[in-house]
Amino acid sequence: MKTRDVMDLLLLAALWGASFIFMRRAVPEFGPVVLIALRVSIAAAFLVPLLLMRQGKAGFEALKGKWLRVWVMGVLNTALPFCMLAFALQYVTGGFGSILNATTPLWGAVVAWLWLGDKLNHSRLSGLVIGFAGVLVLVWHKLSWQGGGAALAVPAALLATLSYGVAASFAKRFLPGVNPLSLAMGSQLTATIILLPVALLIWPTHPVSMTAWQGAGVLGIACTAIAYIIFFRLLNNVGPAKAIAVTFLIPVFGVVWGGLFLSEAPTLNMLLGCSIILCGTALSTGLLTLGGKPLAATVATKKA
Repeated sequence: MKTRDVMDLLLLAALWGASFIFMRRAVPEFGPVVLIALRVSIAAAFLVPLLLMRQGKAGFEALKGKWLRVWVMGVLNTALPFCMLAFALQYVTGGFGSILNATTPLWGAVVAWLWLGDKLNHSRLSGLVIGFAGVLVLVWHKLSWQGGGAALAVPAALLATLSYGVAASFAKRFLPGVNPLSLAMGSQLTATIILLPVALLIWPTHPVSMTAWQGAGVLGIACTAIAYIIFFRLLNNVGPAKAIAVTFLIPVFGVVWGGLFLSEAPTLNMLLGCSIILCGTALSTGLLTLGGKPLAATVATKKA
């Protein structure tokens, strides 16, 4: 990769890693649904004019006749996972949440296998087993039979990553060849239409601090809209097989930002679980194999 591409990769990982920190700081005051409604509405307000500037009417015409499917993507790839992660981050650290987010390619491989018939060789199957074993190591001390939100935090985060995995296969099956920037704009816009009315009904009655408002703004502009632009630039410049490397960097930045700004010290359990999950992810996506050449062609199909 060229120097600019490496810088884009690091910046994207830094932004997406930081999203867990900003969500963790802002969600106690806004609540999950209100915060995510603000995040996606800000992102949509940023992406709609950008799409018009770059592609004109053609950017919207790319979604003609596909808006129902775009609505589904808005739910699966934005509204549901964002809200679930925001809920979970009320009870787990930002670094912990970013590590759980690294299970997305594992779910993506499982869903593509069950739904699209993607083949899983010995190496990829081993990666799935290793990756989900890493999840157990990571969350073992978080498992609780007690009631309340804390007991639902880990399942909520895993539901979010499963939703991402389903969205990837859905896009491949029902939205092939759609311009990625148009799809990103459409998913943020439809998520806004879904969440904003609910957010207005449950808007906080207490004053919200400027810190929380700033967090929502950074989430919408930097961690969503700008991050999408960088991601699509990476896809065009280096292809999905290399762009997927961001999956391995997000937990690093999530843990680092959590330590710097929220004084979240990573535990040995987190580091061990993260290492196992990332090893399993590398195998399940084909970046590593148990002998033979990496499955670059397999990874190249995962464009969501």
